Amino acid sequence: MFFFKSKEIPLNEFFPEGFIDIHSHLLPGIDDGARDINNSMELIQKMASYGIKNFITTPHILGDVYPNTPEIIRGQLKLVKEELKKRNLDEIQIEAAAEYMMDEHFLTLLQEDKEILTLKDNLVLVEMSYFSPPNNLFDILFQLGLKGYKPVLAHPERYVSYHNNFRIFQKLKNAGCLFQLNLLSLTENYGKGVQKTAEKLLKENLYDFVGTDTHHFEHLKLLQKISTKKNLKTLQSLLLNNAQFLSNTN
Repeated sequence: MFFFKSKEIPLNEFFPEGFIDIHSHLLPGIDDGARDINNSMELIQKMASYGIKNFITTPHILGDVYPNTPEIIRGQLKLVKEELKKRNLDEIQIEAAAEYMMDEHFLTLLQEDKEILTLKDNLVLVEMSYFSPPNNLFDILFQLGLKGYKPVLAHPERYVSYHNNFRIFQKLKNAGCLFQLNLLSLTENYGKGVQKTAEKLLKENLYDFVGTDTHHFEHLKLLQKISTKKNLKTLQSLLLNNAQFLSNTN
């Protein structure tokens, strides 16, 4: 265990200058994140007070549950940008990609060469069921590679079915996945099993990036718990990876 209680520091000292949150749900009314434009603004402004002023927000694309398209996402992003401008919040920069569920719908998008929203260049944020990964997972990852994309696997520590099969994480890395840690996984927000797995993946240096995965204010309240000197030392290289995200080539 490496996240014992230690001296807390303000969140605006925890996140480095230029930090980019590459995983959040801040666009209004299209998934289980921000409810409406006012809620979007409230969340974004609270995060800005933490020192997070750069976002690549990632609404879900999940079959019939969240049947978002690039057009829908761009439309809601435009609304957010317009509202930021109205409120003179020029220091906040936001773009949008998506968090794709790796399912048959996603495989169809790939096979039919539909537009895929990337975080940057060829990097695609993907997720899977927490309890039952797809049987054809490695085929989906292979198809992603064939189409020239590189998967960024969201919150690998949350895939409960892998907690007793740690070798699968290295197999996923070998298949070309980059790993994105949910910062709240370092608390008990998702359960002790997730927390322990996150710590182990950190110890093995398997993560590439971090994200807040912010959906609502409770997440932002809990985020303050991670802001300690000990965590900053452990996460510093990953936080800097995020800060340099738009200039790095992966």
